[in-house]
Amino acid sequence: MRQLPPVFPRLLRVLVFALAVMACGALTAATALPDLKPGQFTWAPEIAPSGPVTVVVSLPEQRAYVYRNGVRIGVSTVSSGRPGFDTPSGVYTILQKRREHYSNIYDNAPMPFMQRLTWGGVALHAGALPGYPASHGCVRLPRAFAEKLFDVTSAGTVVVVASGAFPPTVVTPGFFTPVDPATGIARGSVAGSEAVEWFPERSPQGPLTVLLGTTDRALVVFRNGIEIGRAPVTAEGLPPLGTLAFVLLAGTKPEPSIVLPDQPALRWLLLQAGTSTAAASADALREALRSGRLVIPTAFARQLYELMQPGTTVVVTDEVLVPSDRIDVLDSEEGAALPAPMPMPIAEPAQ
Repeated sequence: MRQLPPVFPRLLRVLVFALAVMACGALTAATALPDLKPGQFTWAPEIAPSGPVTVVVSLPEQRAYVYRNGVRIGVSTVSSGRPGFDTPSGVYTILQKRREHYSNIYDNAPMPFMQRLTWGGVALHAGALPGYPASHGCVRLPRAFAEKLFDVTSAGTVVVVASGAFPPTVVTPGFFTPVDPATGIARGSVAGSEAVEWFPERSPQGPLTVLLGTTDRALVVFRNGIEIGRAPVTAEGLPPLGTLAFVLLAGTKPEPSIVLPDQPALRWLLLQAGTSTAAASADALREALRSGRLVIPTAFARQLYELMQPGTTVVVTDEVLVPSDRIDVLDSEEGAALPAPMPMPIAEPAQ
């Protein structure tokens, strides 16, 4: 029998994986997204410096999404269980964490930064990422990403391993957390909502994060990871802003606020302002507020103003908060739908 070329088995595995994804039905996706090669990830924890963490692992995409206090702070490539050792989908909590761990099932194999999801042997840990499902059931992560994730989670952190059995917005999530951080239950969409909601009593205390999506024309407020308010915004003719993050400083300025002229302006620090692009986008954002091209409902803004304390973060993004329907197409032998961009350079895999 003629021997197959070495690359053929790998391509065959990718083809089988692609067919499995298509069988899941129509998934959703965010905007046009950059590629992440196996072992690459993005990480921007300063967007939400505190609050509950939730992890969503998308099996069809072979991606892990990390959310803190309602907004995404990281995306990574993963490698889940290969056929016959499939990673089971479901909602889990982290049961055990060990920086150094060795498998008691598979020849004492190293599992650095292990975070156990089941007592039957499923865990998150650092490992090889060939670009397709290749593990014995665990979710492998790039080593540097596994360490960063290990440092922001705790026992009890919710981890959702999503397949086609989950709502499409969980399988291919956007910038807005797709699940409740306490239960892992899928949340509703914020896109297209015209209703103003304000329920600060849902979470009386905790860190505040404000997410403004210019594409979805929606503003969502989280406190301690719980949504306490949302409102539609007017966003017409805005230039591309990318993703900007601001943190509130103590004190006020002598001039009036742009949004609430009868209140003093607050003092904000632009995060990741090391590039002229970020500073220019922040200036364009302020001009849009002044000119009325970006309008936040006054009554809602006043309620939000009263809650803001030093340390509050505001994230403004062009990305969709929740994806719009389309069928994902797997791109090349990496075999994964592409993750949403982050306002941080892509980290290269370790050599």
